[in-house]
Amino acid sequence: MVAYSFQKRFAPQIVAGSKRQTIRAPRRRHARPGEALQLYVGMRTTTCCKIIPDPLCAKVEPITILFDAEGKIDEIEIDRLPIDDVDGFAVEDGFESLSAMAGFWVMHHGLMRQFRGVLISWVPVVQVAQ
Repeated sequence: MVAYSFQKRFAPQIVAGSKRQTIRAPRRRHARPGEALQLYVGMRTTTCCKIIPDPLCAKVEPITILFDAEGKIDEIEIDRLPIDDVDGFAVEDGFESLSAMAGFWVMHHGLMRQFRGVLISWVPVVQVAQ
């Protein structure tokens, strides 16, 4: 099982089911399709709490985000293919717009021309009433 930490601002969208993906930098081991994920706010702090019951990883795909010199997003590629609806993608990732997503990236990562990482998608585990 792999755990991911989110900023508090994303928790309501994860709970509502409107955010079912996360973009992450490469690391030694990411989730694998079919594996349970643990989604937290405030991991490694005294205020750590689980956001939802462990969803299942649906996909892990390579993602590239290309930025212009001012930090605006020019293009997003998933598995080396450009996506058509970058605005819709930004909303699915928990932002109000593509420009809000770009602003978040600049604020947290500084100006960059390219980001390469993984897009991790999940599906909620349906709880069966007994």
